[in-house]
Amino acid sequence: MKFGKDFKKKMVPEWAEAYMDYNGLKRILRELREYKQRKHSRDLLDHKTAAAGAPPPNRTISGIELQISSLQNTNGDIEDQVIDVNTLHGDGCRQFYKTKFLKQSEEGGEIEVTFFRKLDEELNKVNTFYKDKVKEVKQEANHLDKQMEALVALRIKVKNRKQYGSNSKRHRNSAVPLTSNKSSAADASGNEPMVLTSENEKHQREPSPGASEVNPTRIKNPGSDDREVLNIYDYQEDPLEVLEHVKIKNTLESPISTIKCVFKDSREEELSFDKEELKRVEERLRAVFIQFYHKLQLLKHYSFMNLSAFSKIMKKYEKVTNLLERAEATFIQNFSNSNRREGMKSLRPKAKREKHGVTFFSGFFCGCSIALMVAIILRIEARKLMDKEEGAQYMENIFPLYSLFGYITLHLLMYAADIYFWRRYRVNYAFIFGFKKGTELGYREVFLLSSGLAVLALGGLLANLHLVMDSSAEKYKTLTELVPLGLLILVLAITFCPFNIIYRSSRFFFIWCLFRCICAPLYPETFPDFFLADQLTSQVQALRSFVLYICYYGLGEYSRRQSKCHSHGVYNTLYFIIAVIPFWMRFLQCIRRFCEEKDVKHMCNGLKYFSTIVAVIVRTAYELKKGKTSWMVLALICSAVATTMNMYWDIVVDWGLLRTKSKNKYLRDRLLVSHKIIYFAAMVLNVVLRLAWMQLVLEFKLSTVHKMTISTIIAFLEVIRRGIWSFFRLENEHLNNVGEYRAFKSVPLPFSYYDEDADKDE
Repeated sequence: MKFGKDFKKKMVPEWAEAYMDYNGLKRILRELREYKQRKHSRDLLDHKTAAAGAPPPNRTISGIELQISSLQNTNGDIEDQVIDVNTLHGDGCRQFYKTKFLKQSEEGGEIEVTFFRKLDEELNKVNTFYKDKVKEVKQEANHLDKQMEALVALRIKVKNRKQYGSNSKRHRNSAVPLTSNKSSAADASGNEPMVLTSENEKHQREPSPGASEVNPTRIKNPGSDDREVLNIYDYQEDPLEVLEHVKIKNTLESPISTIKCVFKDSREEELSFDKEELKRVEERLRAVFIQFYHKLQLLKHYSFMNLSAFSKIMKKYEKVTNLLERAEATFIQNFSNSNRREGMKSLRPKAKREKHGVTFFSGFFCGCSIALMVAIILRIEARKLMDKEEGAQYMENIFPLYSLFGYITLHLLMYAADIYFWRRYRVNYAFIFGFKKGTELGYREVFLLSSGLAVLALGGLLANLHLVMDSSAEKYKTLTELVPLGLLILVLAITFCPFNIIYRSSRFFFIWCLFRCICAPLYPETFPDFFLADQLTSQVQALRSFVLYICYYGLGEYSRRQSKCHSHGVYNTLYFIIAVIPFWMRFLQCIRRFCEEKDVKHMCNGLKYFSTIVAVIVRTAYELKKGKTSWMVLALICSAVATTMNMYWDIVVDWGLLRTKSKNKYLRDRLLVSHKIIYFAAMVLNVVLRLAWMQLVLEFKLSTVHKMTISTIIAFLEVIRRGIWSFFRLENEHLNNVGEYRAFKSVPLPFSYYDEDADKDE
């Protein structure tokens, strides 16, 4: 692979604009090379003319040839005669480089001036970006130093609560016995107690004012032949005094913490010095260190890639490598029990390898699905099942049960297609969703799941039809009705299976996001949470199928082979509630985000979902109370208002399109898809599919089976619309990340430092 393509492929997507413009410089060099080739041809012609006795034309020599002649005639450096590189200072004491090409008056010199000017621009751009990022990680490293001081002090306090009371103090840089029950017994038996030793005792030096340097030390127990070693930090101030300036941050990540914050003005809590608190702090700091290490990795990769393309760029800032090693050592020492192999597994998870078996079984299941579908159609047509009253009644009962699997299969297929195009257009979906590196599913894996589910559902339906039509299985007709229930139980069992099979990490991530959606607004809103809730708003028919399962099997309708669920009041109530739940979750998420960010946009988004809730309730009421014109008019009005608000929000806010002042008219400034017609087609298709479900409000005199078929088709179209929406929604989110150079997550720190003097003044 050529370097240019490899360079572009290995870029951090969110930082693409901060990388050196390798192709731009290459184009200038190509232009320069073409000019030199033409110049060389003219020189050869002049040489032949001179050999024939004619005087050569009067032409000057280009800059590059002057460089060669200067190099032959002098002993100086070539840059001393041809270019002059100066380091200048701009606003904010920033340094930038400016190269002066000394031979610009010569023929062809203007091209080389353009090249060096472009070279300066790219050098200064990369230099400034990298310097800013290094400054950020150094500041974060200083914050982590303080967090580690508090953590180690908290560990000492928790493990030795009896010895270190609230008034207990330690002398600085001194050997202090850390006694426990075991060490006290050792004292009684004559062995030496466990003590804290520091390298500072051997090499005394004056502490810098205001500094709190951290040095690795060891707590040794000589009485146990040095077999017990605990690595901690030693400070130039008493570690336990650190805790006097520390509180615990409440990040509102759990329902209990959110409820507590409602009744308190502050999000900070006093330390309780118990083991549960220590465990929570360690878990949070562990996550912080992993994200911090990921930042350092990205910076190191950024430096390496630019150094590979531009040899002068990153010579001044190689200190980040030392910071990387320091982060590794601290994480391994404190969060993996000094086990480097286990620690590096967390910091550098291995990239996921593509497996040929996934591709094989995906194709195999896809072929089986097509064959089963053809077999079902032929089976129905051969027996003329839809022409018989009993057969039509049976399909009316059984079809909604199996349609649930159809909705899920189609949604998985759309998700697989989205992943394929996200990867093709370099949308960093794994980062946006917060997937752990190496655990994210590719489009092949998702397609395998969808095709496998399709085989199960179609196989169950074919078996069901075969048993119903077979006269020899007459006595087992009641049992045949349990086939859909068995399939549903199997799918749920696989989804919640605790064993490490069938992509356990992805299943648990889905379950956790679903739980957070259900508990909204007790959890802070994240992108995976509201993205999943939006997906559920397009699966209302699938959720109602779950309610149908409860009625059909829970109330014994399957034994009578009749579906009269709408005659049950409980079913009608659940029919209302289940359709509102996804929109209600999104409404609560918007309210939570508005309370945290005070942005009116989130309140408007919440009103949009509230209008949809009203439309769904009115439309469902009209569906259950047929023939009432007033309900139909009210349903049409509510649906029209909700649809208009949703269409506007989809295109303008979620996709970021229809920008009148954009350089891409009626689109946006940045587009990942090169063909603009795709965006206009997506907008039109979104409007058409949004309007499609409004026809359910209208009264059509059709048979029950045909109405059910139309409802199912419209539900399928809504799933397709949601798949299209998902691609452009993540594209817009990715471009926002690129614009702000967001390439890693922000993890909240556990400790909050405060100034006692400031508190007294207040």
